[in-house]
Amino acid sequence: MSTPVPGAGALLVVGDVVTDVVARHRGPLASGTDTAAAIRTVPGGAGANVACWAAHWGWADVRLFGRVGADGAAWHERELTASGVRPRLVVDPHVPTGTVICLVDMGASAERTFLTDSGASLRLAPGDWSNALLDGVVRLHLSGYLLFSEQSRALVAAALESARARGVPVSLDPASAGFLADLGVDRFLALIEGVDVLLPSRDEACLLTGLPDPADAAAKLSRHVPLVVAKQGAEGALVAEAGAVRARVPAAPATPRDTTGAGDAFTGAFLAALMAGAEPAQAAAEGCRAGAAAVEGVGGRPPSDTRQNRGAAGPG
Repeated sequence: MSTPVPGAGALLVVGDVVTDVVARHRGPLASGTDTAAAIRTVPGGAGANVACWAAHWGWADVRLFGRVGADGAAWHERELTASGVRPRLVVDPHVPTGTVICLVDMGASAERTFLTDSGASLRLAPGDWSNALLDGVVRLHLSGYLLFSEQSRALVAAALESARARGVPVSLDPASAGFLADLGVDRFLALIEGVDVLLPSRDEACLLTGLPDPADAAAKLSRHVPLVVAKQGAEGALVAEAGAVRARVPAAPATPRDTTGAGDAFTGAFLAALMAGAEPAQAAAEGCRAGAAAVEGVGGRPPSDTRQNRGAAGPG
């Protein structure tokens, strides 16, 4: 774990809090019958994971604003608090906490496939927002998953307006190439107007630009957003500004067990380093280190004996 220089002010992450059911299997799934797997229930959600990694990477005041169902509220609050995050959770009285089934092939790549029930997480609405959430906040980070429902899109607009009024910079992770394709590129770019840092994956960057080369894609995106940091997995990261790639940051070595949450780990560590005063390329190197640490564990959160012991029990 890195130790950023202590800074004044909070990082507020607004995003999804879900329960991850991680099923690690070897080889193709056997259709119509059983496939042996190692299965664990752990806390997750892209927004929540980013917050936990930012705290793990040394930022002292990290807050997470999200929506959960009554079924898992207490468990998720405990898990976030144990990871050093100050949760601000809205409890949905009608819809359960979101659940994601993560199918992880235990082959060399440890690649994962998600089955997603967003549940309460995408029911954040403008009525849940308060300008007071930005009190003491020096950076706002938004999970791109919020753009995939009408209610949470309206919440994003309210949060961006509040941040703009206070001069709080905003970063965003697009979150899902599959959902982005459904939303539409032009609509996405219109919705993120005012964001100063964009952190797409390679697939997301290429989808958003229509360009096959990730470096070209990152450069093009940096004409829309001042700083673009494109996550490249085992190939590290690209840092682009003002229409050009300014740095190519190598990946940190790792032996992957589960790639779930690696991009979230990168984002959390990157933001912690950036807020502590690191240059973008230095912050991206910290992100690569965190991503490497993430893929060597199971689930999307930082390593923690307390969290792992609780995670085995699951919510409820």
